[in-house]
Amino acid sequence: MKRKRDEILEKNLYEAGWILLAAVLLFRLAAEFFSVKLNLPPCVIHWFTGYYCPGCGGTRACMELLQGHVAKAFLAHPVVVYGAGVYLWFMISHTAEKLSGGKWRIGMKYTDGYLYAAAGIIAAQWILKNVVKAVWGIGLA
Repeated sequence: MKRKRDEILEKNLYEAGWILLAAVLLFRLAAEFFSVKLNLPPCVIHWFTGYYCPGCGGTRACMELLQGHVAKAFLAHPVVVYGAGVYLWFMISHTAEKLSGGKWRIGMKYTDGYLYAAAGIIAAQWILKNVVKAVWGIGLA
């Protein structure tokens, strides 16, 4: 059975996407004009155990992606690049659908599968980074 589109949820996600874009642009402008540096403390889990948490590298990946370094962002934390791709696909397809007045029903349908895929990517990179560190002593973050 084919699931119907949850148009209210998709509308809310679309609006949230524009708010996210505005926030990212404001952060970039602030960083450029006011020389804002994001100095965050190190990961507590990594600091205490020497191993990576599932989120280790996420902030670095976001910063690399904002600077246009997609490959570096992917290496730091692949879910950030995946999320950016899903975000772009969702926003572009819904914008095209809205601009066509609904004639083009091409807006990406929301499903939980995108979240499950992200969770799988997070788990895979977390396990990979820690196995490489434990077996070969190579830090990947």
